[in-house]
Amino acid sequence: MKKHQIKLSKRKSQHYLVNSSILDQIIHSAELTPEDTVLDIGAGIGTLTIPLSQVAGKVIAIEQDSKIVQILKERLAENEINNVEVLEGDAVRLDLPQFNKVVSNLPYQISSPITFRLLEFDFDFAILMYQLEFAERMVASPGNSKYSRLSVMMRIYAQVEKLFTVPRVAFVPPPRVSSAVIKLTPKKGVKVDDFLLRTTRALFQHKRKKAKKALLDSFHELATVDKKTAKKLVSKLDPLLMEERPFQMETESIIKISNELKKVLELS
Repeated sequence: MKKHQIKLSKRKSQHYLVNSSILDQIIHSAELTPEDTVLDIGAGIGTLTIPLSQVAGKVIAIEQDSKIVQILKERLAENEINNVEVLEGDAVRLDLPQFNKVVSNLPYQISSPITFRLLEFDFDFAILMYQLEFAERMVASPGNSKYSRLSVMMRIYAQVEKLFTVPRVAFVPPPRVSSAVIKLTPKKGVKVDDFLLRTTRALFQHKRKKAKKALLDSFHELATVDKKTAKKLVSKLDPLLMEERPFQMETESIIKISNELKKVLELS
């Protein structure tokens, strides 16, 4: 960084993992072989990309900052590394080549959109670093204070496991919060319709209220009807489920509410 007179931007989530022990843990968790093609999002100057290239068959490194891209390419050339393909751009919007694993210290500001975008692809699993608070919401179970809409979606789409936490001092520059490494294994053949996403959003906008009250307070997320009609529609749903509170609900209950509600709306 000094050589190229570049200052890292916290606003762009440019926090480079430099702790070799944690880098080793991440790479070990990925169980890489020469048959693997690995996606590394937010590659930076290659602190993770370069060691990944030593054990994987191919690494696809994505970096948005054009100046950092040039440094990464220079470092790859200096180390005579020829199995890394560098893509410049926003990983949320780029056309992604084929890959079977993802190993990345994600830029924190795109944690949610890039995670859900990755889940549109067919891959074995991902080893991903997130802000600790985001990671805890990803793995939270019903009844936990951190159980959220994100938790529900993760439980539907994937198997999610928190592997270990990472202290601030493992990065340059240190972020404001600690981080955590997650193993994300997508479930095969899962398709989630838009109505389930909207139902979950409506429920979790008032996650500590009873489901009936939560739905009524956020019915605008589901349909454009007056309050009287909304009450009539919600009254047709499973009364036992309507007494539950969203932050305590299993995903199966949320899916059931969504299916029932979709049906009564279609019949109304």
